[in-house]
Amino acid sequence: MSEIPAPPWRAPRRSVSARKPLSRDTIVDAALALLDREGLDAVSMRRVAEELNTGAASLYAHVANKEELLELAYDRVLGEIELPEPDPARWREQLLEIARASYRVLGAHSDIARVSLASVPTGPNALRMGEAMLGVLISGGVPPQQAAWAVDRIALYLSADAYEGSLYQARQRASGKPVDEFVADYFGQVHDYYRTLPTGRFPYLNKYADVLVQGDGEVRFEFGLELIINGLARYLPGGG
Repeated sequence: MSEIPAPPWRAPRRSVSARKPLSRDTIVDAALALLDREGLDAVSMRRVAEELNTGAASLYAHVANKEELLELAYDRVLGEIELPEPDPARWREQLLEIARASYRVLGAHSDIARVSLASVPTGPNALRMGEAMLGVLISGGVPPQQAAWAVDRIALYLSADAYEGSLYQARQRASGKPVDEFVADYFGQVHDYYRTLPTGRFPYLNKYADVLVQGDGEVRFEFGLELIINGLARYLPGGG
């Protein structure tokens, strides 16, 4: 017997896709997708639940709260960073490799770097990164105390630089301008303003306005790394 067709005035049934089973990993996946798309401030338990087609209450069986979710997301991102086995002869190069990889990975995930500020990340990938950096420094001859402080300061430098970069990216997107045009306009205005400062009060800012606005974010990041690494060299036996 053939099936009786539904009346044309009856709304067709919506096809409901099978809901993906909830787990901590799927929740973190959804949080990262939301963060990459809309930024850290958009991430909430409610918004993540909407991404997963469920209610916020169902997330709490896997994640304690938003703070834990953000820590898990941050640790997931750190897992994308490739870390070397310490080589005493290459400690400077290895430190640069870790820092550059961190810079790229953090920069690829909106303002995720903000999660690490004013906290000590203790997830498995954060511990793995701390272990690698400490190992590279100590194996290279940096005394343990200075190596420990260096890990802290370098991590702060990486997070702060990546976070500031995300703020500039947000401004650029809001402006609707291409990146190159936005950067040229913004720093051009800063340059022109410095050149209007009274030379009696601000002789250096006025005179050196040209050099103050030179170099993009990557150039300045590399310069900062060199400052840190060159400073660490003084703690090596014989002064590096």
